[in-house]
Amino acid sequence: MSSLGQVAIFLAAAVIAVPLFRLLRLSSILGYVAAGLVIGPSGFGLIHGVGNILQDAEFGIVLLLFVIGLELQPTRLWVLRRTVFGLGSAQVALCTLVLALAAWLLGLPLMAALIVGFGLSLSSTPLVLQVLAERGQLRMQHGRSAFGILLFQDLAVLPMLAVLPLLSGSSTHPEQAWWMGLARLAAVIAVVIVAGRLLLRPALRIVARARSTEVFTAAALLTVIGVALAVSQVGLSMSLGAFLAGVLLADSEFRHELEADIEPFKGLLLGLFFIAVGMSANLGLFRSEPLTILGITCGFLVLKTLLIAALGKLTGHPGDSGLRLGFTLPTGGEFAFVLFTLAARQNLLSAHVADILVLCVTLSMMLGPLLIGLYDRVLVRWLAPHRKREFDTIEPREEGVIIAGFGRFGQIVARVLRARHIAFTALDSNQTHVDFIRRFGNKVYYGDVSRLELLRAAGCERASVFVLAIDDVEASLQTAQLLITHFPQLKVFARARNRQHAFALMDLGLRYIVRETYGSSLEMAEAVLQALGEPAATARGAVKKFRRHDESTLAAQYAVKDDEEKLVAASFEAARQLERLFEADAAAEVRPAASGDSVS
Repeated sequence: MSSLGQVAIFLAAAVIAVPLFRLLRLSSILGYVAAGLVIGPSGFGLIHGVGNILQDAEFGIVLLLFVIGLELQPTRLWVLRRTVFGLGSAQVALCTLVLALAAWLLGLPLMAALIVGFGLSLSSTPLVLQVLAERGQLRMQHGRSAFGILLFQDLAVLPMLAVLPLLSGSSTHPEQAWWMGLARLAAVIAVVIVAGRLLLRPALRIVARARSTEVFTAAALLTVIGVALAVSQVGLSMSLGAFLAGVLLADSEFRHELEADIEPFKGLLLGLFFIAVGMSANLGLFRSEPLTILGITCGFLVLKTLLIAALGKLTGHPGDSGLRLGFTLPTGGEFAFVLFTLAARQNLLSAHVADILVLCVTLSMMLGPLLIGLYDRVLVRWLAPHRKREFDTIEPREEGVIIAGFGRFGQIVARVLRARHIAFTALDSNQTHVDFIRRFGNKVYYGDVSRLELLRAAGCERASVFVLAIDDVEASLQTAQLLITHFPQLKVFARARNRQHAFALMDLGLRYIVRETYGSSLEMAEAVLQALGEPAATARGAVKKFRRHDESTLAAQYAVKDDEEKLVAASFEAARQLERLFEADAAAEVRPAASGDSVS
């Protein structure tokens, strides 16, 4: 078959399988793997020569690691350092040791067992983040912890990819290969860092001056390929070089442009890689050794769930958040495919063991979303009567003010109240944020504000004023509904992100609504008018007139917000009214000036 015919088969398989898996709310990665299973030797046998395809498609992993490097800004890593390097390193180390011990007890050599343990300790970053995003759990405690752990796993893969060639070369001259390998690794990192600072960024600036999208895309690909090839020439992984190049450019002005240019190539080559992984999967093993495949899959899923849940509990995750974390991260990941494939190629794992592990990881990724669904639908109901409250114990107070959401908006309200010696209770769902604010002596309590039991514990039944300053629109609306239903005596002052958010709050019956950027924008407009020479009184009057007009416009638009035609017409009419108001003001200013000239 011609190469063009093979490309058509690859594209057709991906176009059919990936949308089907997305409709089933499964990862697109599983769609690519399933497509490979169907068209590969174990399926219909439409494509052969899997080894060559897999070798070429591994460049998709190189591009993936370059993009990961671009996203790892040092400032971002510093903010997440406790979760990433603390909880993340503990998860990888603990799961690797326990799983490696299990593999060693099952008869694998020590080195092979360690590789297997490390590979199975990894989880699928795109799969987990997609599931968490679909369920709205990324902002929850276990969602943030899962993100930090996944970030560390992505970092931890790099040393292993660099070490695999060294391990494979240690059979003949172990001591020489070990020390020479370490020296090469240190030298390459130093050269890439120095060259990146001195040559890479200036070269990209020169290319950017050409103002040619195609040339800059070519430069982006050349950057990745050039660094990867240079690193591979000294016997190290191409992925390591691509990752280092990405990290060097993470803080540059070209970061977003590079990521956008690389993304289409990365997506296609990663898809090809996972199709090739599916093609290389030996389905005959599942027919001949089903108990082995199922036993290994269920075994490492159970072990990872228990170990990660225990780590979550030990690191202070409240309530069932630690157990949720365990059910979020038990599956294998896409980097396990890479590690086991490379380990088999380097003769560190037998081909038979690698085939079994690839099948087990694939099966675990298919079961992952089902496990999270099982937890949400079954275990949550069983644990509900027994679980503890997922918020801090709140001290009883006499004050009548509660501030929900202690971000930049809620903090300003709190500082004004504190300056007037008015006590308040503040609530926030960001544990890291709460810990930081507590260092300055503020009384802030952790919890999900959209839960009725937390609102009761905060004293909503005794309070008189509630400041709803939550950033998340959905959580804000849910909390507002609870307040109106269960605490009708509260005077609720709500922060709105925009007009649509304000309309939704007005639908619930709230009347004290402040759009978050509205007041500051009017203040700036007044300052701009004065800077242009307007008298202070005139500028202040113009802003007041605009404010009255905009508030009446908001009320008029709210009345017709469900009728698009009327809403558009109301907006145009409001703009014309405002223009007539300013024209009338201008005419009023001209008349006194003209009469004064005639008198003189």
